[in-house]
Parts: sequence; C-alpha cells; structure tokens
Amino acid sequence: MKIMKIFGCPGVTVLLLIACSNPPTGNKVPEYSYRVVKTYPHDPSAFTEGLAYRDGILYEGTGLPGRSTLRKVDPVTGRVLLLKKVPDKYFAEGITLFANRVLQLTEDARFGYIHDIEDLIRTGKFPYHTKGWGITTDGKKLILSDGSANLYFLDPETYEEIRRVEVCNGDRPVTKLNELEYAEGEIYANVWPISRIAIISPATGRVTGWLDMKGLLTAQDRKMIDWSVLKGQNLSLPLEEEACLNGIAYDPESGHLFVTGKLWPKLFEIEIVK
Repeated sequence: MKIMKIFGCPGVTVLLLIACSNPPTGNKVPEYSYRVVKTYPHDPSAFTEGLAYRDGILYEGTGLPGRSTLRKVDPVTGRVLLLKKVPDKYFAEGITLFANRVLQLTEDARFGYIHDIEDLIRTGKFPYHTKGWGITTDGKKLILSDGSANLYFLDPETYEEIRRVEVCNGDRPVTKLNELEYAEGEIYANVWPISRIAIISPATGRVTGWLDMKGLLTAQDRKMIDWSVLKGQNLSLPLEEEACLNGIAYDPESGHLFVTGKLWPKLFEIEIVK
C-alpha cells in the first residue's frame, strides 16, 4: 500500500493520504444482498441527499436549488414532523448527527450548515475545501465525500482536514462516492447513480464488501414518483435515472439499515444477507 505524507510548518495539521495499491492476492471482495424487514411510506417529492437516525426519529436532507430542506421524519408513518428550508440558491447535500448538532452539506458553496438537533434552528456554518456530497461520523471524526474516490476525515470542532483515504476496489479507485453512513466500524457509501452500496474500511479505504440493492424499488413503485419536482431543474442524468438509490441510516438497536432514494415513495428497513 502506498502512503503519502504531507508535512507542513509547525502547528499545521499533518495530512495522511492512503492511495490504491495492488490488493493482497486471493482476496475476493464479498457480495451481499438484502432482506426487507419492513416497508414504510416516504415523501415522493423528497430528493433525498442525506439520511440519519437517532432515538426513533429519521433526519433527512433533501436537495435541488429552491427545494432543499432539512427534516425530522417519523420513519413509520413517513410524516414530516419538522421542516426547515435551505436558502433557495443552494443545493443541499448529505447530513450527519454529531452530539447535539445536525450538519448539512451544500454541493458547491464550500460550507455546510450547523443546526440544533432539537428544533433544527440554524446556528452557524462550517467550512470544507471540496465539493460536498455525503457526510457521516465515527463518533470522533467527521467523514466527508465529494463525488471523487476520496474520503476526507475532519476534526468535528475545527473542521480541519486530518487525513484522507482513496477508496479502492482491488487496485481500482471507486469514484462518485455519495451519501455515507458509519456502522459497526465500516463506512457504507452510495455510489452515484447505481444500485450498489460500497462497504469500506475507514483505516485503508479498501472496499470490504458490496451490497447489491437491485430490485428494491419496483416498476410499480416508480409510478408513484413525483416527477414534477424535476421540472426546470438542470439535470445531469436522464429523467428516470435521477430517481436513484440514495440515503442510508443505521439503527444500532436493531442492527438494520434504513435505505431510500431520490423521489422514492418508500423507505425500506433492511437486513444484510450473504
């Protein structure tokens, strides 16, 4: 494994970049599927960019200029309990919970918003030096994706970059890393815009498994999508492909994941199976 160290002047943070190298021979990356435990309703007009779960409440960030929001949601009924709009000019992205804060990224503005976890009141901003796509936490550091193959580890108080890793499947970088969730010592990452979730070692950036989510949303389900949300938006994909898998939240009590997608009419509680 190739390790690059970048040293600065005294007092400057030392960054560590772990990059792809040839994988150990004979190590095949495991493939996993899923079992749907329960299915819940989900707002089909919510362009989901971030998902988190704590104490029976689902926290959801939605995107698109003019439509970006931060929400508290009852996961069982799909009812929005509290909603705060993001200023119209920003495209909001991933979210995570850290202590009593909800952190929400913006795609291109190079800053994210800090909200109080109880009332979602905006209390400040935090900086980063990349695009903002997905964010999670291991409880000690923030972990951010920017659509590349890199994951960036940030100090949760100063928001300075501590280190970064390049995510690799074998010796190939995995790009377009999007929404993130940390669970049981590993990072789960949506890979935009496909129906597969990469399971990643935070120490090395190596993909330790793939979770294949094909077939989760049926053709009948897709008929419930509110396509009017995308009217007038500057789309980078064909219309049908914009409504892709995105959004992972972990429930430590059950060990299950909540997953959904952009404009999906359903939220799924799943169990990972081989």
